[in-house]
Amino acid sequence: MSYKAFHQRSLTERDAFWSEQAALIDWHQPPQQVCDYSNPPFARWFVGGLTNLCHNAVDRHVATRGDQAALIAVSTETNTERSYSFSELHREVQRMAAALQELGVGKGDRVLIYMPMIAEAAFAMLACTRIGALHTVVFGGFASGALASRIDDAEPKVIVSADGGSRGGKAVPYKPLLDEAIQLAQHKPGAVLLVERGLVPLNFLAGRDHSWRALRDKHLDAVVPCEWVDATHPSYTLYTSGTTGKPKGVQRDTGGYAVALAASMKHIFQGQPGETYFSTSDIGWVVGHSYIVYGPLIAGMATILYEGLPTRPDAGIWWQLVEKYKVTRMFSAPTAVRVLKKQDPAYLSKYDLSSLKALYLAGEPLDEPTAQWISSALNVPIIDNYWQTESGWPILTLANGVQAQTSKFGSPGVAMYGYDVKLFDESTGEELHGANQKGVVAIEGPLPPGCMQTVWRDDQRFVNTYWKSIPGKLVYSTFDWGIRDEDGYFFILGRTDDVINVAGHRLGTREIEESISSHPNVAEVAVVGVADNLKGQVAMAFVVPKDAGSAESPEARLRLEGEIMKVVDGQLGAVARPSRVIIVNVLPKTRSGKLLRRALQAVCEGRDPGDLTTMDDPAALQQVRDLMAPAA
Repeated sequence: MSYKAFHQRSLTERDAFWSEQAALIDWHQPPQQVCDYSNPPFARWFVGGLTNLCHNAVDRHVATRGDQAALIAVSTETNTERSYSFSELHREVQRMAAALQELGVGKGDRVLIYMPMIAEAAFAMLACTRIGALHTVVFGGFASGALASRIDDAEPKVIVSADGGSRGGKAVPYKPLLDEAIQLAQHKPGAVLLVERGLVPLNFLAGRDHSWRALRDKHLDAVVPCEWVDATHPSYTLYTSGTTGKPKGVQRDTGGYAVALAASMKHIFQGQPGETYFSTSDIGWVVGHSYIVYGPLIAGMATILYEGLPTRPDAGIWWQLVEKYKVTRMFSAPTAVRVLKKQDPAYLSKYDLSSLKALYLAGEPLDEPTAQWISSALNVPIIDNYWQTESGWPILTLANGVQAQTSKFGSPGVAMYGYDVKLFDESTGEELHGANQKGVVAIEGPLPPGCMQTVWRDDQRFVNTYWKSIPGKLVYSTFDWGIRDEDGYFFILGRTDDVINVAGHRLGTREIEESISSHPNVAEVAVVGVADNLKGQVAMAFVVPKDAGSAESPEARLRLEGEIMKVVDGQLGAVARPSRVIIVNVLPKTRSGKLLRRALQAVCEGRDPGDLTTMDDPAALQQVRDLMAPAA
């Protein structure tokens, strides 16, 4: 079957299509109804079916591949490496589940996980879904204020944490941050379960804090059966990054999510049981949920959980792991690839990468120069994919497991099965059918299995935020601009709220970034719109050069700025030319690699950049302040 026909069938014969995909997972009781969309925009998938996410990720593999590697925990921060077979993982998850039950956790309760990238974090996630509790993972090292707001929203019965994490060989204490967050929060958890890594001294609060080591020893032989839950039972909540004010908890179901991941591992990622999957993300983000923990395990693959930097001990560490564990499918972000692009290319030829069949990239738009470089370096398909915390799995990519398709550099691909993706005029709500017409990327309901059910405890916010921004239409807005070419490939042009209005001309920052990226001496770029008394807004570009010498003197910076202006002039016209090109050493980003464009914009406009708790390198923003000072 052609992919086009496959996709069409997922929309026109929706129930039959998803009934077939549902056979990819185990059901304790089969669903009575595939999709209940009687109350738009709320979709209920596989109604009446009973299943369990942990069973599908772990238990069902024990009998047939119990000795096969399931979870490979690697830390270049602590120089430790440990592989857990499916049988060993099964035992560890039951020990964690028993510990949580002893601390009072039951079906429907929340457990907040504030952890580094260690095996116990995965045990905790799987243990929660095993007993029907909801996990809420908060990125390890998050600042106390941000953590407190999530504690208040989720109201966890128990928090699972550790003494600390480590970054670049430097220990990051978690416990003091957690203690302060609990003090700030209105809601107080009944217990805190702590993993002792020996990184930093750990003080236990009597009556509240418990040692994982002690509880694990107590429950070594624990047998905790899976709690069979309705397919619509929530599996977890995850707070979207960059939220302001009251946190926005994306709520995910159980059955729809399990089916969506199983189908995506088959049709998109082509993962086979017994192979190894390596996602370089973090469990604090949705990629870590879907494609470090649940997706690969559901598919019967081994999954690598990596704590460390891509450049430590050297820039070959990821490729060393690919060789050692015969990784077949790898998932990373364009930011990480751009970091590696600046390193010695010899690292890519040092290791045997013959097991690798494809590299998938997501998290931000993949620029063509980066895609070209990594494609020629690895000589495997580079498959971009576009999705969101809210969707849980790719919206746009290539389903090569259905039909081999050609990647187009600069495009994440075509609409995935189940997603009725359309483009709309944001002013009139008119659907745009023609090729290369720019509109808001939106999805007709119902959203397919695996997507968010609602905003945690706030159905109205779910409707108002996502379903009411296109005039006269009840459609899910991605808040991204896009175009679709004559072959159905989409190109993402940036956030609808990142559009610059320069003297009446509407410009997407993404388009300007693409143009600047084509300059041979540009490693990274961020473009933001800055308020201007004359033009309303002007574009401001921040560029990290490949050649560090380009930023050493004012003359060199001025020369590069002029060259970049000429490139934009030639490709997009003078109207798109940035008012300034600021040459910097590093761009401000979150720890997950997302550019903090709004913080850049705020600094340029002399405003408070807001909550920077997720920022990776605070010095990056200070450099921008210093460089902007002469122009202020």
